[in-house]
Amino acid sequence: MFNALVITRPESGYRCECAAIDEAQLPASGDVTVRVAWSTLNYKDGLAITGKSPVVRSFPMVPGIDFAGSVTQSDNPRWKPGDRVLLNGYGVGETHWGGLAQMARVKGEWLVALPATLSEREAMAIGTAGYTAMLCVQTLQRHWADAGVAPGSGEVLVTGANGGVGSVAVSLLAGLGHTVVASTGRLQETDHLKSLGAASVIDRNELGAPGKPLQKERWIGVVDSVGSHTLANACASTRYGGAVAACGLAQGMDLPASVAPFILRGVTLYGIDSVMAPMPRRVAAWEALAKTLDRQQLAAITREIGLNDAVGAASEILAGQVRGRLVVNVNA
Repeated sequence: MFNALVITRPESGYRCECAAIDEAQLPASGDVTVRVAWSTLNYKDGLAITGKSPVVRSFPMVPGIDFAGSVTQSDNPRWKPGDRVLLNGYGVGETHWGGLAQMARVKGEWLVALPATLSEREAMAIGTAGYTAMLCVQTLQRHWADAGVAPGSGEVLVTGANGGVGSVAVSLLAGLGHTVVASTGRLQETDHLKSLGAASVIDRNELGAPGKPLQKERWIGVVDSVGSHTLANACASTRYGGAVAACGLAQGMDLPASVAPFILRGVTLYGIDSVMAPMPRRVAAWEALAKTLDRQQLAAITREIGLNDAVGAASEILAGQVRGRLVVNVNA
């Protein structure tokens, strides 16, 4: 038996609670069994646990789109008992039982070897949010390399900067030498964001309302986890030849923009998908995170909770009340 969060949909509605599960109930479609050490809470986990959005596609479901732990049993030639592994995405926690549990059984081709220099806890402090931030940064780096843009040659905007993706993106970009402008709805966190490397902080309201289709050029690049008007305004104020990496929809799924920035300024809008990203790109992102992410800054944006705390924390993360990252000790 092991403990897990379990989402059910009884006649009375939608429920998520901690329950004891027999290992025999783990999904038969997996070929690798993992003893989970740590998981995490992302925005999508908050949606799944609360039922605020139809993230979960089948019931009962164990939520959790991330986990890190050790292999206990494997029918996959890539893995053997004792291997340290992590997982992000692939529909885990949505269509396949996920990581907010003490045990998981998944397909071996979904797993990434945990970098030797990262602990399971550190990997989940990074989690899908940090991994997505790195995918955004690497996408911008490739774009800048092609365009001949050097660090320090202009400002880089990070929206939703107090969230998981935003916090890590600020740290990564500042560490690479870029001048980072952090956009947030919590200006009381200005000192914290500057401690991560932000050169300046702006109120999210500057970007969150309808704006002109083409605005004063400012950003050489953008990491956006917000969507809607914020993304539209970010595109409209990106400099000629600049790029925007879009990875979230906290404000909304709509994009009330025009084609003007793209055809008049050559702005490129990149969609960043972390769920089904190809394995080579995943491995490259995790290797880069292990080498470059400031561990002290990671610790500063991380809060630890237990499995039983995850349900309450899910509402906090949707309400924008969580600074940085939440790691879940599934064995606490």
